[in-house]
Amino acid sequence: MNEIQRTYRGSAARTADQERLEGPRGPERAIAIASIARPLEEELRLGELRELLRTAGADVIASLVQRRDRPDPRTYLGKGRLEELELLVEDTKANLVAAEGELTAGQQRTLEDRLKTRVVDRTGLILDIFAQHARSAEGKLQVELAQLEYSYSRQEGLWQHLERLGGGIGTRGPGETQLESDRRILRTRMGALRRRLREVARSRDVMRGRRLASDLPRIALAGYTNAGKSSLMNALTGADVAVNDALFETLDPTTRAFEHNGMRFLVSDTVCYIRGLPHELVDAFKATLEETRDAQLILHVADASEPDERQEIQARAVDEVLEEIGAGEVPRLLVLNKFDRLDEEERADLASRHPTAIPVSATTGLGLDVLRGRLATFARTQLVRLELTVPYTEGRLLAEIHAAGSEVRQQPEEDGTRVSALMPAREAARIRSALAALDGGAGKG
Repeated sequence: MNEIQRTYRGSAARTADQERLEGPRGPERAIAIASIARPLEEELRLGELRELLRTAGADVIASLVQRRDRPDPRTYLGKGRLEELELLVEDTKANLVAAEGELTAGQQRTLEDRLKTRVVDRTGLILDIFAQHARSAEGKLQVELAQLEYSYSRQEGLWQHLERLGGGIGTRGPGETQLESDRRILRTRMGALRRRLREVARSRDVMRGRRLASDLPRIALAGYTNAGKSSLMNALTGADVAVNDALFETLDPTTRAFEHNGMRFLVSDTVCYIRGLPHELVDAFKATLEETRDAQLILHVADASEPDERQEIQARAVDEVLEEIGAGEVPRLLVLNKFDRLDEEERADLASRHPTAIPVSATTGLGLDVLRGRLATFARTQLVRLELTVPYTEGRLLAEIHAAGSEVRQQPEEDGTRVSALMPAREAARIRSALAALDGGAGKG
């Protein structure tokens, strides 16, 4: 293991306490804890934390909640709740405690010292899940960068040994502290990762440029994690995006061409969203998330089977991420997935609250034809009507109109073929320019 790898795992020198805190491999026995001000949020926030832990591979054996306006600045939980948690850890033999909120480095260290077991916060848990699901080279680079940025911001106060100066021959004198050394190594590694991601981004920009140049209408799927976004992508386009009952199953963007009723468009699936998506992930996955920003229409996929309050919180979370990546002004169409799980009364209530939404079920096919028709209608609005006469000597241009156009109609005339077609604006302008440049102006508008 090289020096960078040691730093990446938390320090350049391991101690007996740290080895003990790493715990055994395999499914971990976890206790979920939370400090919540509003009792109405308890079910949502704890339920989401349990689902994150399940996705990460842990068994949630207990939970503990403290209701207070803000977490204790030193220990996260108050004195009484912390003592209760110590007994709970001892009785259940838990080897992981997961906090629903974000812990400071000092809070995490204090809790680990008191509980004698590993402690992770919500951000660290999400980063771990992303690390498990990263499959492409780009995805792995993005996750590693996010993890290192998270680690860098928490170096001071996380491990006691970092407060000591390095020792031994060549390190005597003022020198640099172990903390400064580790931070320098982290900065070096993060710089290297950013350079590699910029190189990958250039390749992605080339592919994105080709899609933009094609002038095909671009539609992006966005939605809260586990809303069925990837299942809908597969059902609509026949793609093979991985689908499992787990949070953040999709990290790598997928774009597929799709045609319905003679209208062609591109559909893209990207990273799922979640309440309070860590800024480290938003920054690291910015190039991937830009697929959504480049879209002309965003399909906001929501889980229709979730309770009303949870749907509202999840919708706000999606809105926040879209604003953060610069896609807040892109038109949106709400798609209520998993509609098959509702009874008639629930369906009627949801339809009255969201009259313009499209109810669908990616698993049963309910509403998919309606959604395809709506997308085809949208694609049609992005095209312009091209009407001109193509000289009989310019069969190549006629073939290009057929290839790029929709609803192509043609009628033979004395000096050429009269053509009417729906075309992407850029393609229509190119065809007109090509005809205008012909000798003698054979083409007529």
